[in-house]
Amino acid sequence: MAHSAKDVSRLAVLDVAQAARVLSEIRDAALSGQRAPAPPRPVIGASWERVRRGGVDPDHDVRADPLGQEEIERRRRDSPLRHVLPVLRESLLAVADVAQHIMVVADSDGRVLWREGSPSVLRRADGMGFEPGADWGEGVVGTNGVGTPVVARRPVQVFASEHFVRSHTSWTCTGAPITDPRDGRLIGVVDVSGPLRTMHPATLAWVETVAKLAEAHLRELHLTSLDRLRAVAAPLLSGLGGRALAVDRDGWTAAVTGMPYTGRVALPGALEPGRCLLPVLGPCSVEPLPGGWLIRATDAPVPERTTRVVLDMGHPRRWSVTVSGDTGSWTHELSARHAELLCLLALHRAGRSAAALAADLFGDPARTVTVRAEMSRVRRYLGAILEHRPYRFRDTAEVELLLPRNPQDLLPHSLAPAVVRARSTPAPDGTPTRRPR
Repeated sequence: MAHSAKDVSRLAVLDVAQAARVLSEIRDAALSGQRAPAPPRPVIGASWERVRRGGVDPDHDVRADPLGQEEIERRRRDSPLRHVLPVLRESLLAVADVAQHIMVVADSDGRVLWREGSPSVLRRADGMGFEPGADWGEGVVGTNGVGTPVVARRPVQVFASEHFVRSHTSWTCTGAPITDPRDGRLIGVVDVSGPLRTMHPATLAWVETVAKLAEAHLRELHLTSLDRLRAVAAPLLSGLGGRALAVDRDGWTAAVTGMPYTGRVALPGALEPGRCLLPVLGPCSVEPLPGGWLIRATDAPVPERTTRVVLDMGHPRRWSVTVSGDTGSWTHELSARHAELLCLLALHRAGRSAAALAADLFGDPARTVTVRAEMSRVRRYLGAILEHRPYRFRDTAEVELLLPRNPQDLLPHSLAPAVVRARSTPAPDGTPTRRPR
């Protein structure tokens, strides 16, 4: 009897062994090109297609060289994930140990940084190379609970033969991405893994909830740091005339004077004290503060210039916009949603209305409120070169879109109808694009 993917997930509650057999039949048929008894779940099928294109061998356990201890320690020190370890441990470890699971925390590259839990399961994980410093990205080990959430940008449970590599099919893995609430940037994944018999469908909701708790903790830490900066900056700003503001190292505003409040200012990647030109504000002077910068607008007229905008969509997990002109350049790393929006605007230089973008992103032109909210956030750092009604790049901006070598790797996390079409449709005439050689 054939089972759909939903049937399999329900079946797993009652009979793990039977669910595993059904998934094994689906996997074997899909990888051999034969007719499968049922299609894999969409998130799993998309992952299998990616890793097949990447050359991962489903029948051989290939492992990248693990990082050395010194590099592991460096990544741990530099990662914002270190701030949420207490939250993850308190929320996951006690239950994971009893349920014969382990908790794994990996960075945005899929490198395992921390790993704790049931001693017996840790020993089994050692035999699979699932250890600190190991690379569990999709491109190395196939579909799994660490690498797949990194690409899909969503919580994913990978059960039994949903793993691409055969040697992993005796495990169940559930991972959820953790993003930096300041800018939506992916910073890592928390995963709960264990032997197949320990699988439970509720694990997905559990891990997703804990990831959200971790993000809330990061948001609280950020607000606390802004409060400290505000206490330092407020007396300074009160004595200044003209427009000025205090921002943290990432451009988030702590206090302003002489101008409307703006939540964030786009800063160059290597900002230094002195004079510079900032988007929206224009010519400015910059002075250091403990934990941030004091920025004063000089109010000098800014001549109209041609600005060059490069949207880099060539990497499967990281996307950025670089703006350059006569006074220098700056780069801003994009969240997954903002990467989708700017990619679509680059492909449609004539512009897109809010309704058109809603249809592009969600297949529903009525979801304009969400689009307008996201575009408002985009214009906080690109306001000088974006127009609205319709949303578009200014005519004086030279826009170049850098695409991945394989068109199917364009924003692989995205399920937006327009992005899915763009993966198989040439860019419209007149759109400057470039693919790496």
